[in-house]
Amino acid sequence: MENLCFENREISWLRFNERVLEEAEDERLPLCERLSFLSIFQSNLDEFFMVRIGSLHDQMLLDSESRENKTKMTPGEQIAAAADRVRVLNRRRDAAYRVLVAKLEEQGITLIDFSNISEKSEKYLRTLFKNEYMPLLSTFVVGKKQSFPFLQNKEIYAVASLTPKGGKNDKDKEKDKTKIGIVPCTSPAFPRLIPIPERKGCFLLAEELILHYLPLVFSGYKVKYSALGRITRNADIDADSIYDEDLNYRDHMAEVIKLRKKLCPVRIEVMGDIEHETVRKLCDQIKLDSSMVFLYDTPLDVSFFSGICDQLRSRAELFYAPRHPMKSPDFDESRSILDQIEEGDKMLHYPYQSIRPFLMMLNEAAHDPSVISIKMTLYRLASDSKVVESLVEAAENGKQVDVLVELKARFDEENNIEWSRRLERAGCHVIYGLDGIKVHSKLCLILRKKNDEIKYITQIGTGNYNEKTSRFYTDLSIMTADPNIGHEASAVFQALTLGETVDHVQHLMVAPHCLQNKLIDLIDGEITKQNNGGNGHIRLKLNSLTDKVLMDKLIEASRAGVKTEMVIRGICCLRPGVEGFSDNITVRSIVGRYLEHSRIYIFGDGKDAVYYISSADWMTRNTLRRVEVALPVYSDSIKKQLDDIFELLQSDNVQARIMQPDGSYVRCFPGKNTPVSAQDVLYDRAYRQAPSLN
Repeated sequence: MENLCFENREISWLRFNERVLEEAEDERLPLCERLSFLSIFQSNLDEFFMVRIGSLHDQMLLDSESRENKTKMTPGEQIAAAADRVRVLNRRRDAAYRVLVAKLEEQGITLIDFSNISEKSEKYLRTLFKNEYMPLLSTFVVGKKQSFPFLQNKEIYAVASLTPKGGKNDKDKEKDKTKIGIVPCTSPAFPRLIPIPERKGCFLLAEELILHYLPLVFSGYKVKYSALGRITRNADIDADSIYDEDLNYRDHMAEVIKLRKKLCPVRIEVMGDIEHETVRKLCDQIKLDSSMVFLYDTPLDVSFFSGICDQLRSRAELFYAPRHPMKSPDFDESRSILDQIEEGDKMLHYPYQSIRPFLMMLNEAAHDPSVISIKMTLYRLASDSKVVESLVEAAENGKQVDVLVELKARFDEENNIEWSRRLERAGCHVIYGLDGIKVHSKLCLILRKKNDEIKYITQIGTGNYNEKTSRFYTDLSIMTADPNIGHEASAVFQALTLGETVDHVQHLMVAPHCLQNKLIDLIDGEITKQNNGGNGHIRLKLNSLTDKVLMDKLIEASRAGVKTEMVIRGICCLRPGVEGFSDNITVRSIVGRYLEHSRIYIFGDGKDAVYYISSADWMTRNTLRRVEVALPVYSDSIKKQLDDIFELLQSDNVQARIMQPDGSYVRCFPGKNTPVSAQDVLYDRAYRQAPSLN
């Protein structure tokens, strides 16, 4: 019976992406925002196959009978269940695409194909293809003597079943002579959206143009069938398992990036009219099971929607109303930020409040004569990072600057490699993470020497030091001069410098040795309180919950009567409301304009409640295989802010979905009640509370 409390991780993630798709389907949203959500749904699904399905493929090769610890499914069973679920979602995705394209027509934007094109336009397109596209195309004809080309990850190809012209009519001989023609449809030399001159606002996709004129490309063959195809490749590389000690670590990560582009395919997407035999041959060539072929009747890649949205930018009603991060009422930007933090703990709440005070703090530290060192962990950075600029200035001004740059931040490795080079050139001491453990913590430590006394300014956040994402990720950033926090943060950096991790802390919680166990102790504390006649209460805001040890402990707490309220945006492998096990647990997910990214842990109520913010989700990878830091909140005013945030999220009846005992989600609607969108309310508050511009 207890197994009914658990949801498979991959299925839970797909349920999350379904919630993203719901936003694309939601008629209450502005049109261009719906287009964006459909693009996000696709890019999410691409990453799911590249990382999660790729990982399951690797597991299947190593041990096909191994079973995950929640629903006891083998890797093959998980892949099959995910593929079935994806097919259902893809049908909804196709339907949503057709609805959105029809809505675009109402705005004067039309996407056409050759079934609804005029003779004049067809003549223009044929000339365009012959003169500007055809000379640039690479073509491959695969037969018994021709090798199969390497197909790039996520790029679109036109695929044709070819037979020589003038061949015999004998079907068996014709079958023997059938070849596969392949033409890449992506090139920086030509645009994806082709305007039709005679029809304003009318466009054709480049791949549709190439597909239609394949007979001109393969003029020596008869094109029997043709379709568009797109391959997704495994990208789940374990950088440490292939580490080459003869390379320095940065060069090694550059090699990992190159290798990722060549890993085995895990999915083929097909749109168009193509025979089963050709698909089978494709699968044979790339060594992929036919069960991983996914059919569409709409474009395979909808990223072109961003270009269409750009053309509609002047129509404000098609987009969310503009919102801008506001000044925090807790900071006076005309005074020293460092001095203000020494006066009392401060918190910023992105995107509602601007990241500017944090950037000002770094810039001030780079120039303040009292600052002797800056230590910082960097995971994902903006492309034009002001954070790096301040660290570079600090080093050039003679400060000791120690920076841990996590080169294993998936899909951001190239960006981080470039930043690490710049930091090193400026004289910063750059560390490249630990063997086998990612450093995911968001930790900054500034040391000042004033009147022969060392003072600490510590900043700990839930999100990356990234000015761009701070405008659309909801995150928390707390800055404190508490010497206890500063000492322990210093110990974390000292361990990292030595290639180690801390194994004892009193105030912070620090993974991999001092997080999961401390969370268990805190849950046990609420169980004890409940068993002694009190009211145990746990409130959690997370991106994901997958750690089986912690979920078992939450079930134990529920069975003891502890009330547990969770706001979990993405994966949640613990099903709430299962009679006798998780009756006292509720789970809601909020998917909306801003990506809910902050992590908050609250144990208990009232003056005895314990509060933390953290970079760590309750996933085994975070609690046991990463360096993560959770910060205890000692400021009463910040505790009150966290209470208000959580209460507001719990009252959301516009963007919230409630998880059911079977793992499904039911969307909240206000009905006759007053609509409450937590994100809108928080922005309204930020506008009201912002200090006057005068």
